[in-house]
Amino acid sequence: MIDIGARSDPHGENEAVSQSDVGPVIDGPGVVVTGATSGFGLATSRLLAESGWRVFAVGRRSGLLADLVGEFPAGRITPVGLDVRDRDAVMAVLPEFHSQGDGIAALVNNAGLSKGFGPMSAAEPDDWQEMIDTNITGVLNCTHALLPGMIDRQGGHVVNVGSIAATYPYMGGNVYAATKAFVHQLSLNLRSELQGTGIRVSCVAPGMAQTGFALVRFGGDRARADALYEGVRPLSGEDVARTIEWCLAQPPHVNVNMIEVMPTEQPFALGLKAAVRESDLADV
Repeated sequence: MIDIGARSDPHGENEAVSQSDVGPVIDGPGVVVTGATSGFGLATSRLLAESGWRVFAVGRRSGLLADLVGEFPAGRITPVGLDVRDRDAVMAVLPEFHSQGDGIAALVNNAGLSKGFGPMSAAEPDDWQEMIDTNITGVLNCTHALLPGMIDRQGGHVVNVGSIAATYPYMGGNVYAATKAFVHQLSLNLRSELQGTGIRVSCVAPGMAQTGFALVRFGGDRARADALYEGVRPLSGEDVARTIEWCLAQPPHVNVNMIEVMPTEQPFALGLKAAVRESDLADV
């Protein structure tokens, strides 16, 4: 287990700082997946490991990473106990993975969260800061750490996990939606500046998905989190993981710039439970 860069954490999720080697090096392209302890990141780590990737699974909760590693043969998944918000820790660890095997062929910037739900005037500034530090600074830290090695190797793929909230506004989205709009624009601008390097950049924007996301947003209120999905079969972590894998699986000359994926029954904005039907408009 690599466990680096514990910092003051309101959730108490970082354990004691220690470091060991990354274990046996096995065949397969290397991929770093952040936020690998739950939701999209956990499902993506599993799917890519099953598909032959060497997965460096990054997360703050080292115990959950250890459970994931135990599902696969030694060396297929390397657990990395790391807080992506901590730039010094990220820069001390991630670039070294380029020296393992064939290096890092892909980065999946998945770590992110939403805290709070309501009008800007009633929001908690600490919640804003946690979203900014994780959803924006974390993406920048990990990308900056691994991009130079990809450029040196003239190839690689950065997949950023955005959100439809970046495009379709809804009441209460404010700061979270703005952080994801940043991710979308960063993806497009990286795509532009990396032309000619052989590096691809994609942004996957999921809609409503039933992971631990809503539970975090609503401060652990299970009833509020479950109510969000009433009347809709939401996406699963596996649905989004398959979308990420599809982006990575395209031949080198194909770049998926942006892809949205939503439940069939989800409207474009949260809070609207049903589409208008022709019968509703008959007398209008």
